[in-house]
Order: sequence, then C-alpha cells, then structure tokens
Amino acid sequence: MRILVCGGAGYIGAHMVKCLAGHGHEITVFDNLASGHRAAVQWGTLVVGDVLDRAALDAVFALQRHDAVMHFCARSLVGESVVEPYACYRNNVVGTLTLLEAMRAAGVDRIVFSSTAAVFGNPVTDPIDEDHPTAPINPYGASKRMCERLLEDAAVAYGLRAVALRYFNAAGADPAGRIGESHQPETHLIPNVLRAALGQGPALKVFGDDYPTRDGTCVRDYVHVDDLAAAHLAALALLADRPGFHAFNLGNGTGFSVREVIAAAERVSGRRIECASAPRRAGDPPTLVASGARAREQLGWRPRYSELDAIIETAWRWHRAPAY
Repeated sequence: MRILVCGGAGYIGAHMVKCLAGHGHEITVFDNLASGHRAAVQWGTLVVGDVLDRAALDAVFALQRHDAVMHFCARSLVGESVVEPYACYRNNVVGTLTLLEAMRAAGVDRIVFSSTAAVFGNPVTDPIDEDHPTAPINPYGASKRMCERLLEDAAVAYGLRAVALRYFNAAGADPAGRIGESHQPETHLIPNVLRAALGQGPALKVFGDDYPTRDGTCVRDYVHVDDLAAAHLAALALLADRPGFHAFNLGNGTGFSVREVIAAAERVSGRRIECASAPRRAGDPPTLVASGARAREQLGWRPRYSELDAIIETAWRWHRAPAY
C-alpha cells in the first residue's frame, strides 16, 4: 500500500515508518520538522510541510495515489497546552480538520489517528477500557477528543474509515538503535531517568510520593513504541473490512510506579540514579492503566514487550549513543 505518514519524523511516527517499510509498504512522510528530526526519516520519502497548510497537503496528495493516512502530528505537551491553548487547538484540531478535508478532496478514505489516554481525564475505573467516560482535564486531551469526534462525524457523513488509537505511555526505542526518543524539552519519565543515569540534564525529581499506590508514587502503563506501530498496522488491516469509526486503548495492562521505573533503569544501566521528592503536579492521577481487551479481540494485537526492563533496555541503548 501507499501510505502518507503525517508526523513521520517524530518519535512514534518514525517507528511507524520503519514498521511499514519492513512490511513492504511505500511511504511518504509529511512533517514540518518543528519537533521531528530529518535524521529519523530513514525509510520512505520526506516532504516538508504542515498540516495547517492546505495547499501543501493538496500538493502531496497530487504526487501519487495514497491508500491511507496515518496521522501523528500534534502538540503533545500537556503543560504547554494549558498555557497556550489556542496553539494546541489550532495545531491539533484545525490541523486534523484541514488534513481530513484534503483527504476527502483526494479521494482517500482511510485514516489511523494517534490519540491518547488523556481523552479520559481522571480515571473512575481501573483498568480503563474504551467505555470509560471521556472527560479530558487539559486542552491537549480535549483537542484529541475533538479530533476523535471529527472522525466519528466524518465516518457518518462521508464514509470515512477511521481508527483512533489511544496510547497510554509510549516508551522504548528501535532495538537496533537507529531511531529513538529525542524531545526538547523532554517531559517523559523514562528518558529523563536514563539521562540522569548518564549524568545529563537536570536533577531527577519524583513528583509526589504520597499517592494511594503501593509505594506512594504514580503508577503508569508503559507500552513499547514498536508495539504501538504493530497496533497501527493491525488497525490499517481492520479498515479494509470494517467501515466507520473505531477506538482502541493501547497499553500493556500492567502499571509500574515511578520508583519501579527508576529501579528498573538502575538494573538495566548498572548505575545508581539519584532522585529527589517534589510536590505533586496538578492533574496527575494516582493510576493510569489500560485494558487492552478490545485491541486483543478485534485487532489481534498483543504487546511483545511486556517486561519493563526489556522496554527500558532498548531506550538505554539509544540514549547511550543517540543518532540525533
């Protein structure tokens, strides 16, 4: 198939491109390189452009017939979304609408959309399945839920076939070390823990040690980025037979606390990692763990990386010698 990967120079998008290339698909990467990396595009053809630019989208669709789109472009920093909500909504919602309009004009009717567990807000059940209420508590989560609604409405009105994949905590890197996680600023726990192990970056802080969890720190569900890519591939196959809009939660179904992540990183790196306790951050629920039952049943998807140490080991390999 010919796949347009919007945001294919970013962390998850680049791993998706690697996966698609490994399965023989022809890929065009469309990315404005604002947070992605040119060096991460090691497969397919890169077209530099922005999803807010309708003319640029029309031009890339005119290059050749595309069978489907995978959409990873987003402003994804929660804190930034609170401070700059207009920028978040413009990029995430208006950008997605512009992309969908360009797809319709080009006759492309299949899309796999990168969503997030942030659409759920504060959890009322554990684990979280797809029937959990969607009540996002920040503009980032709200913007992604708005995009899901766009996809739902487009499925009814225009016959769009769409899957939204709600990630919990993406982690890890290409086991061969070719691509990995590189954000500026870095807000994710595992890369910050590994940077601390390498003596890089600011001192490591544990935000909140008095949560009602087994060790007082927040518990999260970590899923390897290659497993996320495999789920996207399965979603693409689903769209061949299933019209309409579909949403799936993607996680391992097992939660690990902040202190357990630090301990696992110490085992993998063989280094002592110093950290200091800090006050809780607003909006951090004690526990966020996914139920992957629907993805197992309907996508046939099961994460290959179920052990935290194995996930962190691939990230450690990348962080010791990052290529970009």
